[in-house]
Amino acid sequence: MSTIEDKLEAIEDAYEQDADEERPLRSYAGILAAYVLGTGTLAAIGRRRLPGRLAPADLALGSVATYKLARLLTEDPITSPLRAPFTTYEGLAGPSALREEVRGQGWRHAVGELLTCPFCISQWVATSLVAGLALAPRPTRTFMSILALVSASEALQLLHSRVEQAARG
Repeated sequence: MSTIEDKLEAIEDAYEQDADEERPLRSYAGILAAYVLGTGTLAAIGRRRLPGRLAPADLALGSVATYKLARLLTEDPITSPLRAPFTTYEGLAGPSALREEVRGQGWRHAVGELLTCPFCISQWVATSLVAGLALAPRPTRTFMSILALVSASEALQLLHSRVEQAARG
């Protein structure tokens, strides 16, 4: 009789059959389980305080804040110490953005993918911000406002640079 371990290995083998590289499915499953467990715990704790839906202002503010915090966590030089155990520095990707390569296998690789992908980490960020709105709305809105202001400032800085470049010819 095959064990659960054997079944998991067979699933991984079938999944990677034609792939050039191994995918850490078990590690992804662990990260997914952590997300589900964390979200379930937050829902249980804040059950009575969670909004059925976000107010339009919170939705707009949260969208910009999620975008900015996801970029800050996954690309900003100042947060590179958080990613360093899971990545290798490759160079600059743009203004205030690093290009890093995920390294390692298993958990290290899976966490590295999460910490270098703004699209991947956005789910975690958005969940945290919604939980913050339910459990501590005032400081969470303040934090989201700061992120939105920084995001708008960056957009204006990039626009300013383009206008200057166009003026120079």
